[in-house]
Amino acid sequence: MAEKSNDPVAMWQNMIGEMEKGFNSFANQAMASPEFSKVVNQVGGATAGAQKQLGDLMEKYLVGMNLPSRAQMVQMAERLQSIEGQLNEIKAMLNAMNSNAGAAGGIPGAPKPPRTKRPPSAGEPK
Repeated sequence: MAEKSNDPVAMWQNMIGEMEKGFNSFANQAMASPEFSKVVNQVGGATAGAQKQLGDLMEKYLVGMNLPSRAQMVQMAERLQSIEGQLNEIKAMLNAMNSNAGAAGGIPGAPKPPRTKRPPSAGEPK
């Protein structure tokens, strides 16, 4: 068997391990510095600004194409949910009125069915 000192795989693993330790210590030192935090904040701010500009540009594009924007679609969806809620309330009230009217003998205001028997005239027996 080959000795540990001459084993190329062991030497490779040792070298990779030492490089990893070096990179980790360098990264820890870099992240601890205030300059690193400042750069990260600047990049984050630039990204947020670019994202806002892209959103504004997209909004203008959609307006130019006569298409609704995401915000307008969200507003429409919220409005539709509100309307559906109101319709459900109306249905519930109508069902309650129908069930109450059914117990009272009919729907108020509904036309009465035609009479099938004519009333007796004055000279006829009852």
